[in-house]
Amino acid sequence: MDRDGYGAREGQTPVDRLLEDCRTLSPAGIERIAHGWLALAEGDRHAGYVAAERAALRLLEQEGRSPRWDELRDRLLGLTERGTPLIAWRLEHGETGHRAERALLGAALAIVAGPDLDRPHRETLLRPMAEALPWLLTGNLPV
Repeated sequence: MDRDGYGAREGQTPVDRLLEDCRTLSPAGIERIAHGWLALAEGDRHAGYVAAERAALRLLEQEGRSPRWDELRDRLLGLTERGTPLIAWRLEHGETGHRAERALLGAALAIVAGPDLDRPHRETLLRPMAEALPWLLTGNLPV
């Protein structure tokens, strides 16, 4: 935890921290993530992003961790889209919200894949979400 009180609490997993941060994002944070998606995962970079997603999914499938990913993805979609999404995510519904949601899912996928996913693919998945949550790109993210 830094001197301003921001950071992981003792015993808090990266998945728990991501979920907590997702709940506290403002509409401006969601817009920042969506902008990160536009800059880092669309256009010329989209093929690389899709390759990183595929590599992570393949890894989870090979290691029998797909059910963990499915459960986390459903939890995240419940916060952003399904049922009664969080207010900030409702306010940013539409293209902005969908881009931010894709970035969130990519970051979560990278966290679940953990250090077994090669660094370039992992960083590709984390980078758009790290536009608002820079802790995602610092150090090793054990699960």
